[in-house]
Amino acid sequence: MPDLRARMEAVFREESGRIIASLIRFSGSFDLAEEALQEAFAGALATWPESGIPVNPGAWLTTAARRRLIDEARKEKTRREKTAEIAYGAAASVLESEIFEDMPDDRLTLMFTCCHPALNREAQVALTLRTLGGLATTEIARSFLMPEPTLAQRLVRAKRKIRDARIPYEVPPRERLRERLESVQAVIYLIFNEGYAATSGAGLIRADLCAEAIRLGRVLCDLMPGEPENRALLALMLLQDSRRAARVGPDGELITLEDQDRSLWNRDEIREAFELLARGPGGGRYQMEARIAAEHARAASAADTRWRAIAGFYAELRRLIPTPVVALNHAAAVAMADGFEAGLGLMDRIDGLEDYYLFHAARADLLRRLGRNAEAAGAYARALDLATNPVERNYLARRLASVK
Repeated sequence: MPDLRARMEAVFREESGRIIASLIRFSGSFDLAEEALQEAFAGALATWPESGIPVNPGAWLTTAARRRLIDEARKEKTRREKTAEIAYGAAASVLESEIFEDMPDDRLTLMFTCCHPALNREAQVALTLRTLGGLATTEIARSFLMPEPTLAQRLVRAKRKIRDARIPYEVPPRERLRERLESVQAVIYLIFNEGYAATSGAGLIRADLCAEAIRLGRVLCDLMPGEPENRALLALMLLQDSRRAARVGPDGELITLEDQDRSLWNRDEIREAFELLARGPGGGRYQMEARIAAEHARAASAADTRWRAIAGFYAELRRLIPTPVVALNHAAAVAMADGFEAGLGLMDRIDGLEDYYLFHAARADLLRRLGRNAEAAGAYARALDLATNPVERNYLARRLASVK
């Protein structure tokens, strides 16, 4: 039974994003779609242990959820209004396919829909991640570096605005896609990041999320082939994903970039990423990040890494997106290029990362390298308090023990 339960949970996790996209298009409502999907999951938990997991679990769940939507509409006193909502959603789905019939992926379609310009950028990304990316509120809050209750309230307000303003569930005309493109790119990359360093669960990596983000990145490139940032985003994800086999040791322990066996890196993904980057100029955020990842991919060993070039790319990235996290990464690169003291000095001037475990982990690493073990222990302890993934926590605990 535990094995069946684990398989069922994996199915739910993998199928939820695709199904919720279909249900939103069918019902025209985020809330109705989410409630119906939860009922379908509950039905599966009651039924599948006896009958077994269906050959096509996604179809089973979608059918059950759609029946729930229709049944609830019939039961309500406001049956006609509810039925009209569902009819609107179904009609919108048909209309969207007529307007933009070459949109190749239902989830990508809904990403563009969620990223409506009437919502602010943060709400666009958070709502899309929660509804279509299959990420929990906790995981999204971590991405935004904000408390979970604050993020939950923002999601509620975003849904209310969509409902009250009657924002249509539609694909924008091709000439207006670009105004939503940055938000869609951000959603795809955040899905990848959650897979690359999972907030929760027993493992460091959620390969399903990484694969889904890369797939969506490919679809986005096919949809808008003239956008260099789409290619750069896909290249960045491929370069990072190429290290997957080397990031975790035989016992499930985290292995840092510096200590990874680079012979395990996926050379096919690296080669494809280089080809994408060579196809045209671009100076945007993902281009800069992909160039940084490419420097690591080119280096035969950690010692061969061109840290001064990486620090330069991070300096340019800080100009494009002046956030504390980018400043932290820039400081870490400066530490490797110009000395640990120089990097530590930059880190100590960064504000806004007190509750970000990687900030304390990065400081601890520099303090350790400088032989300031007592200070390093304090920083590792703070990072350990903030980290949530067990693999990362085990790594930090080992580092803490090494400086005591």
